[in-house]
Amino acid sequence: MSYVLSLLFGYLLGSIPFGLLITRAAGLGDVRNIGSGNIGATNVLRTGNKGLAAATLLLDALKGTAAVLVAGHFAPELALVAGFGAFLGHLFPVWLGFKGGKGVATYLGVLLGLAWLGMLVFAVVWLAMAFLFRYSSLAALTAAVVVPIALYFVSTPEIAGLFALMSLIVFIKHRANIQRLLAGTEGKIGAKE
Repeated sequence: MSYVLSLLFGYLLGSIPFGLLITRAAGLGDVRNIGSGNIGATNVLRTGNKGLAAATLLLDALKGTAAVLVAGHFAPELALVAGFGAFLGHLFPVWLGFKGGKGVATYLGVLLGLAWLGMLVFAVVWLAMAFLFRYSSLAALTAAVVVPIALYFVSTPEIAGLFALMSLIVFIKHRANIQRLLAGTEGKIGAKE
């Protein structure tokens, strides 16, 4: 029962659509009506407001971290379950017809809560790939491949396995980006749309 409650707690926390709430509160309307139609920080950035995008990124990450820390207070294994729940909640929020973000920020938040060294690995890989190729999606996808491998060596098999599963889901959620990368039509960081 505690596993179910932890998953549900994480899911409900993760399903808070901060990108949508922040842009509406700022008077910018529904962020789902612009760009990719996504509720994540990358699409919030398309409003032209970097501060709102940064706030969205931070809050979407912190809901993953909070789920891990609160559940982990009761038992370490519950932290993994709640973190996964938060990740799923962000991807498939019940309040928005199960149409949420792509999960990278919440992935990072869960990573911070469970294995902060993995977050450093993610950041280094992301920054290197973004600098070299200027594709945010490629940088995130590459980091999502490297992180579970790194966690295998610096963390527990359970945490590495969880992030392998989460990375697979990140790839599935980014399939349109992958198609655009292959076609050479993916937007670059800093490019005008």
